[in-house]
Amino acid sequence: MRDIMGMMGKVKEMQSKMEKMQEEIAALEIEGKSGGGLVTVILTGNGEMRGIKIDPSLFKEDDVEILEDLIVAAHKDAKDKGEAQAQEKMAALTAGIPLPPGMKFPF
Repeated sequence: MRDIMGMMGKVKEMQSKMEKMQEEIAALEIEGKSGGGLVTVILTGNGEMRGIKIDPSLFKEDDVEILEDLIVAAHKDAKDKGEAQAQEKMAALTAGIPLPPGMKFPF
């Protein structure tokens, strides 16, 4: 019975740490770039776009389609980086807990 109580205490502690970690991840600002830095997108740790910077040299009528593709690529770059940072933080939190390969926190 003592083991169950100890386990419940650890679960509550883990839950508290998880909530704090999620807040930290949400507060992250990640910068993604494409086109050699011509387009920069800034996302939160949750993937919300906070800003975009576009080099003025791209403002030509003929380059609109290229610009659209670069924005999408910069957004993906920032989102991938944010997911990687979130996984690193969660890995530190869940160290010592055996999880199946590929399982992500939070569920």
